[in-house]
Amino acid sequence: PNVRYCFCKALCHEQKINELEMKKPFKPELEDLYRLYQFVVLNKRTTILEFGSGWSSIIFAIALNDLKKKYNMEVKKLRRNNPFELFVLENEKKFFKKIKSKLKGKKYKNKITKSIKLHFSDVQMTNYNGHFATEYKSLPLCNPDFIYLDGPGQFKVKGNVNGITTAHYDMMPMVCDILKFEYFFVPGTIIVVDGRSANAQFLRDNFKRKWEYQNDKLYDQHIFYLNNDNSLGKYNDRQLQFYSRKTNKFRN
Repeated sequence: PNVRYCFCKALCHEQKINELEMKKPFKPELEDLYRLYQFVVLNKRTTILEFGSGWSSIIFAIALNDLKKKYNMEVKKLRRNNPFELFVLENEKKFFKKIKSKLKGKKYKNKITKSIKLHFSDVQMTNYNGHFATEYKSLPLCNPDFIYLDGPGQFKVKGNVNGITTAHYDMMPMVCDILKFEYFFVPGTIIVVDGRSANAQFLRDNFKRKWEYQNDKLYDQHIFYLNNDNSLGKYNDRQLQFYSRKTNKFRN
């Protein structure tokens, strides 16, 4: 895909075979977090929607703040109503309280965290085009140009459909919310799916628009880039030009 990367050595987290339900947050993996930072900065993203919360939320906020310092005046000329804002969607109360508490602490209570909008929602089983899937009961109102899919946990899902739920060790996460939102995304939108290979395949099989796709096996990530042939108009043209214009500081 037409996406800029920062390649660095990954630090792997050792998991047991059946360690699927996360009891407490993983320790921060600095090189992985740095890669996420570069994903946002190199591609000059303006609005992020993050499924799940954690150390990545802090890193995304820092990246957006750094971009704001450099491109605030340029982005004001784009049709972006949530410039340099991060929307974090969480469905587990313990992690929601943890990230909320972290942001209120002295270490992070500054203008960087003011750009973070926390949103809590339960997740339920649903039927998407005849397929079992999960959906959030509510979503934050925004149109992101960068989505990071790393939630929800498959075991904190409400209800079932015909007796089927993802809350089983032989099942896997299967978010469909991104598909329902697809026609609102502007060309140039990037989606990064962290792990969740089955969910990435589900998205790929059900997308209707022209998405470029890459499976980054080294980092266990799936990258989607919305590369429609037709622009949505002059404002989208201006946005795409903003993305592609290289600078000395952030060039590939």
